[in-house]
Amino acid sequence: MRQFDIVENTNSGSKRNVPYLLILQAPLFDELATRVVAPLIPLKSFGKPLAHLTPVISVADASFVVSMTEIACVPLAALGPKADSISEGRLEIISALDFLFSGS
Repeated sequence: MRQFDIVENTNSGSKRNVPYLLILQAPLFDELATRVVAPLIPLKSFGKPLAHLTPVISVADASFVVSMTEIACVPLAALGPKADSISEGRLEIISALDFLFSGS
């Protein structure tokens, strides 16, 4: 799994509301047994996304909000197969992370 890959959420308790996770962690730390991820929440159940903080992306012809305020570290075993990648949209994701941590 690479940075900006979208993987299936295998957690039975949350995958209904959060079907996908976005890998945020840089490849420099690939040897770790965990990954820092952001949940992808269906836009229809999220409400209004916050400008600059919760980007909206498309996966499997559906719109999802990247919920930066809910980033987490999860074990590799909890990550399902790759569903997509948004490496071409990395600037928007990095900008949202910067906004979350620096406020600018």
